Amino acid sequence: MSRVKEIIVKVIDAKTANEFCKIYHYSGSFVMNSVLHFGCFLDGKLHGILQYGNSIDKRNCIVFVDTGMTINEGWNSFLELNRMAFDDYLPKYSESRCIAITIKLIRKHAPQIKWILSYADGTQCGDGTIYRASGFQLCGINKNSTIYELPNGKSKAKHGTSKVDFTGAKRKEGNQFRYIYLVDKACKITLDIIPFSKIDELNAGMYKGQRIKVSERSKQ
Repeated sequence: MSRVKEIIVKVIDAKTANEFCKIYHYSGSFVMNSVLHFGCFLDGKLHGILQYGNSIDKRNCIVFVDTGMTINEGWNSFLELNRMAFDDYLPKYSESRCIAITIKLIRKHAPQIKWILSYADGTQCGDGTIYRASGFQLCGINKNSTIYELPNGKSKAKHGTSKVDFTGAKRKEGNQFRYIYLVDKACKITLDIIPFSKIDELNAGMYKGQRIKVSERSKQ
């Protein structure tokens, strides 16, 4: 029998979450603007983390959802799930259960949060299987324009504030997937909601860095 319901999710300190993230997240890095850190425990040990924070491009992202408030009123109405990392110890379906628990905790203790934004990186990881299983809506599929592979083999995001030297770097092939979860169901997503079948139609399916259709994964 699965032990997924035995997982304990609780708030942890940033240092612990960041160190775990550096080891187990595919990027090998954490996001500096994460402000809320959750740890996922089984048998008394940490086996996963989820980190929420403000979006880097907050002013442009805030209009993705109509909360019924002005931009100033709703400035702190959403968070971005910007890092999620697990080791191989936890049982199947642990990720979606842990997301559900963190959302429940956010709803209870931070009622000002009306919705959650997250992105799946199809150039290195996957197309968002866990988000779809957790009730997120797919609201964007875009060709990658920010993730580059450096000459040393490491991948980095290229943006205006980056201090990384991108000389000789190559843009990685793949897509970025935008997902939104409405914590407050009275809110409305202003973007077009894309059917999940569109991922296969665009040949954009990715899983653990390998191109594969969603339909093929379902059969497996």
